[in-house]
Amino acid sequence: MTRSFTLLWAAVFAVFFAGAAPAQAQTRQPAEGYGDLAARLMPAVVNIATTQRIDGVGAPPRGRGDRSDDLFGDENLNEVSSLGSGFIVSAQGMIVTNNHVIDEADQIEVVFQDGDRLRAEIVGRDPATDIAVLKVNANRPLPFVRFAGANSYRVGDLVIAIGNPFGLGGSVSAGIVSARNRNISAGRYDDFIQTDAAINRGNSGGPLFNMAGDVIGVNTAIVSPTGGSVGVGFAAPADLVSSVVSQIIQFGETRRGWLGVRIGLVTQDAAQRAGLQRPRGALVTGITPNSPAARAGLQPGDIILKFDGKDVVEGRNLTRYVADTPINKTVAVEYARGARRLNANVTVLRLDEGRPPPVLAARPEEGQPAQPSRAVEGRVLGLTLSTLTPQLRQRFGVGLDARGLVVVAVDPGTDAAGKLQPGDVIVEMQFEEVETIAEAQRVVQRAPPSRPVLVYVNRGGDMTFRSVKRR
Repeated sequence: MTRSFTLLWAAVFAVFFAGAAPAQAQTRQPAEGYGDLAARLMPAVVNIATTQRIDGVGAPPRGRGDRSDDLFGDENLNEVSSLGSGFIVSAQGMIVTNNHVIDEADQIEVVFQDGDRLRAEIVGRDPATDIAVLKVNANRPLPFVRFAGANSYRVGDLVIAIGNPFGLGGSVSAGIVSARNRNISAGRYDDFIQTDAAINRGNSGGPLFNMAGDVIGVNTAIVSPTGGSVGVGFAAPADLVSSVVSQIIQFGETRRGWLGVRIGLVTQDAAQRAGLQRPRGALVTGITPNSPAARAGLQPGDIILKFDGKDVVEGRNLTRYVADTPINKTVAVEYARGARRLNANVTVLRLDEGRPPPVLAARPEEGQPAQPSRAVEGRVLGLTLSTLTPQLRQRFGVGLDARGLVVVAVDPGTDAAGKLQPGDVIVEMQFEEVETIAEAQRVVQRAPPSRPVLVYVNRGGDMTFRSVKRR
């Protein structure tokens, strides 16, 4: 059965203003239920209604992606409305939600638990983490909630979600923290909390609370074959969200750190060459010229092990650490180059999130990748693959630093359909590098027939794994 991740509606904030006290809660809920906790927190949770005008007459568009918002429209009308959730993070009316809840909205209205409705303005948004901040003028202090710290909850802890599922405002569901640090391939900063608390369409942007009444996450996505809750929901963690929200409040935008490296998976072979007992760290696969990393002397092939004193377990850790680093701060980086352990001081600059993807330097000892004059095609796992040529790089927008086999076509009805697409570059299969059709075919022939083949894919510079079953 095919799994599908469904975006919801979510967010929060750690900066508070003078005024009304935040909603209070007990540290532990009595055995009879969550009534006292919910009663204290619900006034700070709001419903968000948006309206988007569309040109022409006809059925309104569904919207981007497979998000789990509730859309209501009439094919004879020229506007579409949607519902989501949010929560108040300051007495002065700052509200956090998911960016996809208010994306492309022409009008945003916040509905409070007492039925009061106020027009909201967008303070700022961050598509990279799917977070947005709104502001309402209530002419009175509003109840608000606080963010929890990063280490204030564990797997197995009780949680409750409050939101607006299917337009049914003020709904409470309970569960536990099922897992932490989940990567669901939603973006560069994936670090989701997994919970079995019921989350459905319209919950996006709503808070996930611990038993102290603090927000530990923003309900953002579910995995479901039906579109409804099956007990696997995901919330953006409070430490990530609070940093984004505080920057939006202060600057009207996010200001992330930038190192200037492209990173990939540390394979078992790479770990052995570096003298590591197991694969860990972030493998540098490319360096942006004149970037902080280039000035510090980092090179493709280096494995970054520590950044600013923090262990880099995998590439996602490095991405978060760099993004959260104050601009112009100089930090220590520990890395492996072959079997040597080296250190460098790197001054982190601001990430320009509007710049096009840079052309990165290739591995210096290997030079630029070979550019065959003629494409060599072959079929593997229901895929038509080709060696990379200048023409194919231009056709699919593949950078000069990318190596592997490019997907030219995918056979409908195969397991690869929906997982891979034309323009993807297959870098590895079963953790072995593949640059020729013969290499790919040999890997598949050696793989256990009863198990899917693990494929490491470069999609527009983002590295991800896909498991593909044989026909």
